[in-house]
Amino acid sequence: MSDRLTGVIVLPTDGAPAGPPVDIALEDGRIAAISPAAGAPSRRRLAMPALVNAHDHARPLSPTSFGAAAKPLETWLLRRAVMPAIDPYPGALAAFGRAARAGAGSVMAHYTRFQGPMPPVEEAREMARAAAEVGIRVTLAVFMRDRNPLIYGPADSVLAKLPEPARAAIEAEFCAPVPSIEDQIARVEAIAAAVESPVFSVQFGPNGPQWCSDAMLAAIAERSRETGRRVHMHLLETRYQRAYADRVYPEGAVASLKSLGLLTPRLTLAHCVWARNEDLDAIADSGAIIATNPSSNLHLKSGVAPIAEAIRRGCRVSLGVDASAFDEDDDILREMRLGHFLHGGWGFDKVIERGDWLRKIVADGRFANGAPGDGSLRVGEPADILVLDLEALDRDAVMSVEPIDLVFARSTAAHVAALIVQGREIVRDGKLTRVDLDAAEAALRAEFGKRAPSRAAFLAAWDDLEPAVVEFYRSGLGCC
Repeated sequence: MSDRLTGVIVLPTDGAPAGPPVDIALEDGRIAAISPAAGAPSRRRLAMPALVNAHDHARPLSPTSFGAAAKPLETWLLRRAVMPAIDPYPGALAAFGRAARAGAGSVMAHYTRFQGPMPPVEEAREMARAAAEVGIRVTLAVFMRDRNPLIYGPADSVLAKLPEPARAAIEAEFCAPVPSIEDQIARVEAIAAAVESPVFSVQFGPNGPQWCSDAMLAAIAERSRETGRRVHMHLLETRYQRAYADRVYPEGAVASLKSLGLLTPRLTLAHCVWARNEDLDAIADSGAIIATNPSSNLHLKSGVAPIAEAIRRGCRVSLGVDASAFDEDDDILREMRLGHFLHGGWGFDKVIERGDWLRKIVADGRFANGAPGDGSLRVGEPADILVLDLEALDRDAVMSVEPIDLVFARSTAAHVAALIVQGREIVRDGKLTRVDLDAAEAALRAEFGKRAPSRAAFLAAWDDLEPAVVEFYRSGLGCC
């Protein structure tokens, strides 16, 4: 395979001024050469590393469309059960298509439930087919859990407060038996054996300490050590998870992960909003990676993560959209900017420069997702390149302005001119080259509408369930 990206300006990330346009030769999925542009470009374009979404869930549509807006995580998660199960292929096609259209060349899909119309291995094959159709790199973390399906503790304290019809509906939805630890590990490995390729990989995906027993986490840690398979999990996302962890792990949640053998460079920890300095020090020492999700943390009332402190203490940090970007549009460019606005430093005290932030979230994100290279635009590196429309980005054009100023001030998915992954152009002029995303989403909405009546029993139980859950957290886990 051979191709060429012509007349682009490469975004400097080292503080240097932007140079003249260049031509970038692509061969066999890698950058083969970078040379001065053979001719003047007809329109100014800016080349930068393809962004990395290091924590997402590949949700077909936003839970807001199913009544989940303005809820903290603990009730938001339960409300997602209003979303009926659908064919996994169109759901994944839409999720991966939106990610690519916004400039993400690699996506971590932490799959937290199977849709269920087919066996898990076949469902994973459908997700891999959707990823290949879009052309994006995907890492699938398969969910694993064995406790606390309803609240952070025994479900009886909430179920006992529900009238019988509501209780029966909620028990049917959340309290079914789960496979053994051994069977869940085997399921992940069977999926990996069936679907892994150079652009689609599989990780263990324990949901988080509040949902996974120590026995499960220790078994995952041991299997990860034996095989080298990475692990992706949530940690300390909300104040209620912090309170639960303080009760269950008096030595500290992160210290517990270390004692269980899980805290290694093979581990990615999503959120860490309520991590303390001693947690960050342990994470930094281990080489594990934090995947921060600024917009999701705001949407779900979780808080602002201590990412500036994490960077000061030497943590590796990546960025995720978590299917809850600020405008619920999977716009990772806006997410990149928001992350730096929140964590880059205040006043004249800088924690991390913009170019360093971009390099960090791309390099650490690729490592977390198992993608090759560090994402830099250098000869020999994988040809994963995001191209922005610099003419549109520099909308006023009254004087010369460095591209990095424009990128971090105003870039969004609307400025994506092209996305190249593994040397293939999968987005051109803001549209997917292989998939009609508008048509895919229209079909998806129609399918959800057709299946919505299947959730009637759960919806009828919701008005009893939500206040009981809120009371549980306010009375028992509301203080850290």
